[in-house]
Amino acid sequence: MDFDRLFTAQLDALRDEGNYRIFAELERKCGAFPRAGHHVDGAVRDVTVWCSNDYLGMGHHPAVIDAMMNTTRECGTGAGGTRNISGTNFHHLVLERELADLHGKESALLFTSGYVSNWAALSTLGARLPGAVILSDSLNHASMIEGIRHAKCDKVIWNHNDVEDLDRKLAAIGPDRPKIVAFESVYSMDGDIAPIKEICDVADKHGAMTYLDEVHAVGMYGPRGGGVAEREGLMDRVTLIEGTLGKAFGCFGGYITGSHALCDFIRSFASGFIFTTALPPAVAAAATASIQHLKQSRVERDAQKDRVATVRAALDARGIPHMPNPSHIIPVMIGDPVKCRMISDMLMEDWGIYVQPINYPTVPKGTERLRFTPSPLHSQADIDHLVNALDNLWSQCALSRMVA
Repeated sequence: MDFDRLFTAQLDALRDEGNYRIFAELERKCGAFPRAGHHVDGAVRDVTVWCSNDYLGMGHHPAVIDAMMNTTRECGTGAGGTRNISGTNFHHLVLERELADLHGKESALLFTSGYVSNWAALSTLGARLPGAVILSDSLNHASMIEGIRHAKCDKVIWNHNDVEDLDRKLAAIGPDRPKIVAFESVYSMDGDIAPIKEICDVADKHGAMTYLDEVHAVGMYGPRGGGVAEREGLMDRVTLIEGTLGKAFGCFGGYITGSHALCDFIRSFASGFIFTTALPPAVAAAATASIQHLKQSRVERDAQKDRVATVRAALDARGIPHMPNPSHIIPVMIGDPVKCRMISDMLMEDWGIYVQPINYPTVPKGTERLRFTPSPLHSQADIDHLVNALDNLWSQCALSRMVA
């Protein structure tokens, strides 16, 4: 059988739909964020990155870089194996204590990515708790969906951020069955924020545990960067808070936080923890430095909020359509996959602006968009250049504008 022919046929169909993904060859420049080198046709030119999840530029912070370099010299490059055999390092334990403190929990557990922490934790909870039912928000991330699928327990999908629908669906489940309500705080594509208090109220009413994914919120919200739940004084209401080290903290890895018993349960039964190599100690040390800095510094968060407001106001002034939301994510709506890719390419080639098109299956068909994430390190000149470019392309491509 010609397997390559089968592969190519499906790839060609993806191209015909306008949903084939092309990765730009970028080289981050230490200390120069949001600038990066774009490698193309044997040459390198500077571009400005507008879609990084390193939301606060902490991947370039001197204290974070020093922590990683110093720990690499002290401990070497790798962890030496899985945590349960040879890979648990003092730096892992320090980071887990820092994360537990960040979220006001008894304990924390590290994973190799936020995807893995969601997949491992949800699949373990659903599989190991007899009779468990996981109630999942309809817009939950693919990592959560995959974890629930792997759990092979009963699942119920509730309408996005619809507390009344969640209440009805919880009420339909037997009172003696373990119930897990899984949702996110900041949803990464639309940028909307969950009604955490109301969800916790309904979960408590039905004796359900709450599982909150704060990956797009940690570092960004709350007085110490603990996320939306910290900002709203609700961390103690949530059973398990999951997060990432790879976005606002500028490093790599994922984690869960909760009670000692909960974290020990996941540590003891989750295959995604037991059988994978641990984070390098240097990565753990860098993440610890980033978290410690953001616990006591509001400078980065305040500057980032200012940049977001400035970009939104400038887009409004030019009639560039963007989805309103209360978060740091600015989706500029295109609504067509081919045009979305075309505008992304033109921004890169003609204006030196890098922003990836967001197409199906990441977002529903017909809602294709460019997803901008202004950082504290984008200057006013960067913002002016971006908005001028979008204004020019909206006219050039005859795209519809917002009416003031």
